[in-house]
Amino acid sequence: MTPEKIVYAAEATASGGRDGRAASSDGRLDVSLSIPAEFGGPGGGGTNPEQLFAAGYAACFLSAIKLVGRLDKVAVPADAAVTAKVGVGAVDGGYMFAVELVVAMPGVSHDTAARLVAGAHERCPFSKATRGNIDVVLTIANG
Repeated sequence: MTPEKIVYAAEATASGGRDGRAASSDGRLDVSLSIPAEFGGPGGGGTNPEQLFAAGYAACFLSAIKLVGRLDKVAVPADAAVTAKVGVGAVDGGYMFAVELVVAMPGVSHDTAARLVAGAHERCPFSKATRGNIDVVLTIANG
């Protein structure tokens, strides 16, 4: 499925691979990358693709929850948060992600939170991109 009209496009370039740098074309993102010790690298002060993916997925998913809340006329608390836990492990022929999204919506009942989370999982572009490719576990941390 392809969008009829692109509303926003992001562009970033990586150089040096996991031990290099990544920057967006508009200069708003410019990060050093380092190979985690768990991958046999030195660790270091840089970020890595998994952290960037986790941050993007968490932010996008929370925005999708807020959208579903507006559509359903449910107030999503200002202190709502999504923590994306992104793991990577070996599979036949390479590596694969495993993702858990932990959603906290203080003051929202578990049933309401579950409904909002399910709706967000249907709408979030990250969820759509990963559906059928990555197992994503949805966890509600309150209720």
